[in-house]
Amino acid sequence: MEAKKPIGWVLIVLGLGLVLWALWSSFQMFSGKTAAPEIFNEEPAQISKAPAGKSNDLQAQAQEILNQTVQEQLKGFLPADSLPKLLNLLSWSIFAGIAIFGGGQIAVIGAKLL
Repeated sequence: MEAKKPIGWVLIVLGLGLVLWALWSSFQMFSGKTAAPEIFNEEPAQISKAPAGKSNDLQAQAQEILNQTVQEQLKGFLPADSLPKLLNLLSWSIFAGIAIFGGGQIAVIGAKLL
């Protein structure tokens, strides 16, 4: 029975420490002092082209021209590196939310032991 009290305090400190670490790390990332973990990279995927016959040659050229046109239009509308940065920040936000929730639950268990 006497071991419950120190374990409870340890759990409260660990839970609050986890919550504070997640909040501090999030503040550092969103204020631009540190970079978010890079889960999504900014390198475009390379598409391998299969050799095409004469019948598909015209269709392949039309598809390539269409792809280039769409890429040029998107570059003017949306900067190239904004989507991976947004996805990295979103994934960090989800992780931080889980860490804050978990830290809160650990602290509640510690409080129940007291």
